[in-house]
Amino acid sequence: MSKQTIPLGRIFNIPIGLDYSWFLIFILLTWSLASSYYPAEFRNWPTIQYWVVGAITAILLFASVLLHELGHSLVALRYKIPVRSITLFIFGGVAQIAAEPPSASAEFWIAIAGPAVSFTLAALLTLAQPFSAGFAPLFALVKYVAYLNGTLGLFNLIPGFPLDGGRVFRAIVWGLTHSLHRATMVAATVGRIIAYGFILVGVWQMFSGNFVGGLWIAFIGWFLESAASGQVHQQALHELLGGQTVAQAMNHDFSMVPASTTLQELADRYVLGEGKRFFIVENAGRAVGMITLQKIKETPREDWPHTTAYQAMIPVDRLHLLQPNTQIWEAMRDMELDDVGQEPVVSNGDIQGVLSREDIRRFVRTLRELNYSQ
Repeated sequence: MSKQTIPLGRIFNIPIGLDYSWFLIFILLTWSLASSYYPAEFRNWPTIQYWVVGAITAILLFASVLLHELGHSLVALRYKIPVRSITLFIFGGVAQIAAEPPSASAEFWIAIAGPAVSFTLAALLTLAQPFSAGFAPLFALVKYVAYLNGTLGLFNLIPGFPLDGGRVFRAIVWGLTHSLHRATMVAATVGRIIAYGFILVGVWQMFSGNFVGGLWIAFIGWFLESAASGQVHQQALHELLGGQTVAQAMNHDFSMVPASTTLQELADRYVLGEGKRFFIVENAGRAVGMITLQKIKETPREDWPHTTAYQAMIPVDRLHLLQPNTQIWEAMRDMELDDVGQEPVVSNGDIQGVLSREDIRRFVRTLRELNYSQ
């Protein structure tokens, strides 16, 4: 998970995290509900009750989003696709599914599972409303969270990639064309068109007097356009790197340092003196871990002279070790999901090299200079 994410635990062994941006939408939604919606719908409550019910509603919304993402994740696991994590953030939530679905039908069922969960929650909460009518705060919660789940399901069915509806649309195009690349490009193009529609509607709303609402709609459109553009870029990169292996891009020029080397010596001799940024730590002729410039920086400067590389390193059993024949695309995806800058490449127990994000960028530049394609 990203360093900007607060870990909340695991559900079905899937790590759940909370991005710091979640607190912004939590505050805005609580304020909006407590100052306008609930006072208009339910009069004569004490002020504190509006704020408490508003805050609980915001929390239940994100609980609903979590269940929505779990719907995607559990279906992905059924197709034996690993799920790295689920993160709640300002726009809702995202499940980090570790690979593309194996087929168009798998893509369809994974995509539709989230809205299906949201609609099911909306239906169950709607049926529960008569039973909560005797207690106004509970009735207010049940009614509004039912509405939010219905809205969440409908919004996600908009056929704008990468929303769930866009993924359902991609699955249909994929099934018809038998080409994931073509389906992705078509779905992303439609997604960008829809995103620009959001932006235009938002701007129109802003100039029509609804500045805050219009700004929010335009912001959502900008987010969708960025996400769709990112998918186009990712697909092009995937095509470029198709068939290319880690052995072709890895860096053989890496430094092995004794476990007893102090951080002060690493900084003075290797970082400043030789421009190195990561090191393999060895002990008794065996690689035992890796230490990066970031790990050195995490140690207080005054502790550098008496802190060893062994004490500050990432142990080898916590490293994601790559094989030389691993596809570069897979390695790059794993590095992004694990939020690491480099990973050792191992063959028959021996470290053959190190692959870093900069190595991948350099390799991609070379492929583009050669106008290379599979």
